[in-house]
Amino acid sequence: MPREITAYSNPLIKRVRSLREKRHRREEGLFLAEGLRILTEARESGRLPVYLFFARDSAAHPLVRALVADVEAAGGEAIETVPDILSKLSGKDNPQAVVGVFEEFSAKLESLDRTAATIWLVAERLRDPGNLGTILRTGDAVGAGGLILIGECVDPFSVEAVRASMGALFTVPIVQSGWDDFLAWLRSGPGQLVGLSLDTDQHYREARYASPTFLLTGNEAQGMPAEYAQACDLLVKIPMLGKADSLNAAVATAVMAYEVLARA
Repeated sequence: MPREITAYSNPLIKRVRSLREKRHRREEGLFLAEGLRILTEARESGRLPVYLFFARDSAAHPLVRALVADVEAAGGEAIETVPDILSKLSGKDNPQAVVGVFEEFSAKLESLDRTAATIWLVAERLRDPGNLGTILRTGDAVGAGGLILIGECVDPFSVEAVRASMGALFTVPIVQSGWDDFLAWLRSGPGQLVGLSLDTDQHYREARYASPTFLLTGNEAQGMPAEYAQACDLLVKIPMLGKADSLNAAVATAVMAYEVLARA
């Protein structure tokens, strides 16, 4: 039976609210996700929150009832609260009906089956949480095997990245790796490393892609280091026909992913 919390001073509310900061997420190994759609995606993918906060006026919704039942059956705790508390937890003035506290998770390179998908996404020093979330959504849309984050990337479990992923955080495997470890793993089996670059004449629609394709997107501001580009099996360019000198990293990844998918 869910308990009720309506006081801002409740220790659990303070603890959960602190998860909006990276330091506390790392200390606790927990992160926040909000919204009925995202939490339902998580439930359907087999991941349930350890704490589920839901608004009193949404308790009768069938998806909320399903979440409450599954969370409690799995040993988690469902907590009925008020919109003001949900707003305090999420940091939004118009809070969602549900907020979940999940255990952090990630895959290991050695656990990946590279033959399980035609496309894999690789992002290097990605800094914007919106871009990370959007790339996860693209990965889900094209059936990518996973997203491999190289170097000092933005935290995929930040509130902003989780929100931008629209549930894809729970459906697309994420690996965090150093470049040397990734390259060694990649070269231990099949896989074509394709880099997005402006320093090539190879048109992205005229290139030949081999499965599985590992699509490498560099840092938003600096692109990828020269040694990373040199390690690629293929560098391709998306032509710019207007005044802009480049596409947004997430947009470029999506354009490329669908091109590779079309050739599969």
